[in-house]
Amino acid sequence: MRQLTNADGNDVNDTSPTYKSLEEGSLTQSKEELVRLASRQQKFINGLKAALVRIENKTYGIDRLTGELIPKERLRAVPHATLSVASKNARK
Repeated sequence: MRQLTNADGNDVNDTSPTYKSLEEGSLTQSKEELVRLASRQQKFINGLKAALVRIENKTYGIDRLTGELIPKERLRAVPHATLSVASKNARK
């Protein structure tokens, strides 16, 4: 988030005008990538929070489509999973 708000002060304002347009394009691309990564992290955190709620409700590890238990290997790989691999593939 510090990089998105330029809190570190490493901006193109102190560079020569000839390089400014190139640097601004690079800066924009970097910001877009950071926003994408931050969004992905936030989605993962929200999934983990939802998993904690399911643990409290005693519904963690239960496939939401079939009602069967999700294999432990799947939950180790994706701790916030709500579908088994079979259910996920069947949805496609």
